[in-house]
Amino acid sequence: MDTIATDGVAGQDFRGETARARRRKSYTLEEKQRLVAESCEPGASVSLVARRHDINANLLFTWRRQMRPPASAASPLELIPVEVISSVPAAAPPPPAAGAEQRGVIEIVLVGGVRVRVDAEVSEAALRRVLSALKAAA
Repeated sequence: MDTIATDGVAGQDFRGETARARRRKSYTLEEKQRLVAESCEPGASVSLVARRHDINANLLFTWRRQMRPPASAASPLELIPVEVISSVPAAAPPPPAAGAEQRGVIEIVLVGGVRVRVDAEVSEAALRRVLSALKAAA
């Protein structure tokens, strides 16, 4: 059985030689930007890019997060055209389920004739996702 003996002095190996201090590699902003851009390419894997350049994937994820634009600088919300119709539509919508209340119901009729009915309790984020999905499907 192999054993490694130490002489009890920190920083020295069993032969009494001082271990070389490990220094962290520092990266320039250009290097970081290049690696982040490479990791953001379609089909790229952050872990494979990190391994290829001999860095920890968590470090690359940190750089990606640091270089992401702030939420306020992201693209503004896209507005979709809305037409307000005050008359009753030709085809009446189906009656609400038994026990359902009619207060605060909003009906949105999209260009393709698709109707979206939501009540006042719907979250803005959920409605935005539904409208985005319908727009993408059109």
